Amino acid sequence: QVQLVESGGGLVQAGGSLRLSCAVSGRTFDTYSMGWFRQAPGQERQCVVAISWIAGSTYYADSVKGRFSISRDNAKNTLYLQMNSLTPEDTAVYYCAASRSRVVLTTSGNYNYWGQGTQVTVSS
Repeated sequence: QVQLVESGGGLVQAGGSLRLSCAVSGRTFDTYSMGWFRQAPGQERQCVVAISWIAGSTYYADSVKGRFSISRDNAKNTLYLQMNSLTPEDTAVYYCAASRSRVVLTTSGNYNYWGQGTQVTVSS
C-alpha cells in the first residue's frame, strides 16, 4: 500500500512560483511511475507532469513546459513539483498520484494511488 500526502499549495500572484511536495510512504517511489494532476472546477482531471524513473521518461503537458519541473528527494521519499511563472489558468486542485506501471502514464484512470490534493490559486 502506498500513501501520498501533498502540501505546498496556496495563493500566489500571477508570475509567482510555488513548490508542491508529495510525501510518499509505504513504498519507495522509484519502483512506481508518478504523476502530478490538476483539476479545475467543472473540468476533467488532467496530467501536468508524469515520470517513470525506471523507464527514464518524463512527460510535461504543453501548457506547463518550460515553467514546471518535477524532482525528488530520495532521502525524504518526497516528490516535488516546482511551478514558475504561474498564471490564473494554473488555478486548480493539484494531486499527486502513483502507478504500479513502469511506463509514463498520462491518464488518471491508470493510477492506483492518489493524494488528497492541494489547492493552488493564482490571482491576476
